[in-house]
Amino acid sequence: MSNPQAESDLAYLQRVLLEMLAIPSPSGFTDTIVRYIAERLDELEIPFELTRRGTIRATLRGRQSEYDRFDRAVSAHLDTIGASVREIKDNGRMALAPIGCWSSRFAEGSRISLFTDNGVLRGSVLPLLASGHAFNTAVDELPVSWDHVELRLDAQCNSRAEGENLGIGIGDFVAFDPLPEFTESGHISSRHLDDKAGVAALLASLKAIRDGNLQPLIDCHMLFTITEEVGSGAAAAMPWDVSEFVGIDIAPVAAGQNSSEQCVSVAMQDSGGPYDYHLSRHLLRLASDGEIPVRRDLFRYYHSDAQSAVTAGHDIRTALLAFGCDGTHGYERTHIDSLAALTRLLTAYILSPPVFASDAQPGNEQSLERFSHQIELDTQLASDTRLPSLGSLLDVRKDQP
Repeated sequence: MSNPQAESDLAYLQRVLLEMLAIPSPSGFTDTIVRYIAERLDELEIPFELTRRGTIRATLRGRQSEYDRFDRAVSAHLDTIGASVREIKDNGRMALAPIGCWSSRFAEGSRISLFTDNGVLRGSVLPLLASGHAFNTAVDELPVSWDHVELRLDAQCNSRAEGENLGIGIGDFVAFDPLPEFTESGHISSRHLDDKAGVAALLASLKAIRDGNLQPLIDCHMLFTITEEVGSGAAAAMPWDVSEFVGIDIAPVAAGQNSSEQCVSVAMQDSGGPYDYHLSRHLLRLASDGEIPVRRDLFRYYHSDAQSAVTAGHDIRTALLAFGCDGTHGYERTHIDSLAALTRLLTAYILSPPVFASDAQPGNEQSLERFSHQIELDTQLASDTRLPSLGSLLDVRKDQP
């Protein structure tokens, strides 16, 4: 039996995703998409504030006073990969520097918009040897690097002087066309699904909560960050006493990975190390209880907003939810099933009780009796070689020196 409300939520997700993909937002050039998200939050009647640079901090108030000192945060990033003008060459073409970490292999052949201080110019990113008729097999021997691609503008620009006369300056932003395609099979192909698809899932979750007149148990803050692709992300975005932080991002579907385009992934570890044991398993239990298709995965070449928050010194539990995606940081593809699963799991998490209510206590007030343990002590020390029990080692007599 179809669920009209769920279908409405997915229609909303796809609409806001398509609208976001139409807004260029490489890191450092995000003002327009920040305004777009602010308008969507206004429609949902969710209060928010802006930082100086444009990170959005929204809040859903909780309903239980016993958790007054316990907040949680959920984060998705609005910025994407892109490029900037590094040099105006003597032939009028532009050398590029990447914004974010991605290969020039995925830039070759792309249509782009170059944003000058005066307007927008269109063009293409091409390898230095761009004509098979002129260079024959030498085209295939060209190395893959940003030093071996250039920007050709659709303008009269055959010298450095002509480029400067067009108003082009070093550091001008270059945004790559998304080329979105939503197919009847449920597949969604586009550049910049990272992390606009994650943002769309979070907005759809908030819409479901609002439409259902639901209220979280505890305060939940939604962060829409603008510098994740360049590493800082949520580092300075949390003024509240947040105890739990769940990032939303992309899960690479590739050989050696366990993620799927039909599931939501719980990342157990990335380049910054393991995510919190208890919070990650809380998410896995919520997925199991809700019969939400979920995978566990580990990302070796990957950073997230959650990791940037810990690196900034926040004493918080962190976890990461991600939609499955093929061809990450290239021409990406996901499936509506993965985004639906992510939306459902986000909703379940936002409405769930805290993993540990005792986390509301500052560090020096946290007692050992309330402190967590990951597995039973006897299980943890079980082996063929008998060791003293952990309980006996911790039960130190007061009269011992």
